[in-house]
Parts: sequence; structure tokens; C-alpha cells
Amino acid sequence: MQENGGLRERKRRETRAALSLAATRLCLLRGWENVTVDDIAAAANVSPRTFRNYFSTKAEAVAAAHRERMLRIADDLRARPGNEPLWIAITNAVAAQFEPPARKSEALEDAQRWVERIRFILTEPAIHGEMLKASAAAQVELAEVIAERVGARRAKDLYPQVAAAVVTAVVGTVMDRWLRDGPSGPIVPHLRKAFELVAAGFPENQAKAGKPGR
Repeated sequence: MQENGGLRERKRRETRAALSLAATRLCLLRGWENVTVDDIAAAANVSPRTFRNYFSTKAEAVAAAHRERMLRIADDLRARPGNEPLWIAITNAVAAQFEPPARKSEALEDAQRWVERIRFILTEPAIHGEMLKASAAAQVELAEVIAERVGARRAKDLYPQVAAAVVTAVVGTVMDRWLRDGPSGPIVPHLRKAFELVAAGFPENQAKAGKPGR
């Protein structure tokens, strides 16, 4: 019974992800104001009613991509070796979700579209509120996984809650800075550097550190 429940949840997440991707692609192509819920449903080959079973608005649909990425971080973290130090495991789980398309079968254009989608999700004012909700929802799941790894009695204990908040804050801050600097290279080194600072307890001698990885 639990396996069936897990399969249903996985299928729901896959459908949510497909609708979110369709929404983002259409908004990038046509502009935010020129895309309707019906357009998104048609692009995803579902009915408008099916769309509304998953999302209330197109803003929620677009922001769902960020929520799904953060949930995959939680999934990856849960699957990391139990003897891996927490912040190393978190860093590796986060990095895995921010690698752009890199397989030889994928064109460079796909990687550029990946960057454009991230930029749109982070900079479109109409979805700012939904992005905050998406981060908060994913943070709950992250806290649960962190509680499991550190042996906390419950996800609402202080350590898992603060650690999960740090993860979402680091991801959001690094993504914002990366985009503002005009991404000329991969984001993963910046993420790794930021989490290194967290793991080291923010030593003051790193305040004027140079480029990521140094």
C-alpha cells in the first residue's frame, strides 16, 4: 500500500513538473501577460480542469519548478550515504540539481534555455509571492530529511529548522547573485563555496575571499 502511495505521489510530481515547464516555456516565448491557463494546459496535453487540479494560477505553476528542484534536493539528501557529513551531503545534493544540461547529446542551446528559465523564475515580479510559498513548502521537507540525518527527535526541533532555512537562503542568495553578475560560468562552484562557508562557521578571514574554489 505504501509503495502504491509513493507511486501516486511520484506521478503527481511528474505531472506538476510537466505543467510548470510548459508554463515557463510559454511565458518566455510569449511574455507573461500573453499566456493563459488554457494555453498552458494545451501545451502540456491536459485539460484546463486537470491544470486546476494541480494549480490555482499560472504564477503557482511557474513557481512550482523552484519547489520541485528544492524537493529533489531533499530526495537526493535522503539518498546520500549516512556516514557522509551533513553539510557535505547537502552541498552535493544541491549541486546535483544545478548542473545544466551537459551530455553530448544535448545542444548548447538547451543549456542556454535552462539559464533563461532560471532567470525568468527568479525575476518575474508576478510570481514573487508564489516563489516564497514554494521555498517555504520545500523547506518543511528539507527539515524532515535533516532531522533524520542528525537524529533529531522531530523536524520541528531547532537544528533541522534552522539548517533547512540556511539551505534555502543560500540557494536563493547564490542564484540571485549569479544572475545579477551576468552568468559567465556555471553556478555550482558558487554554491559549493557558499556551503563551504556555512560548514566552516563563517570564519571572518573568508569575508574577503576571492573567486569560488579558491
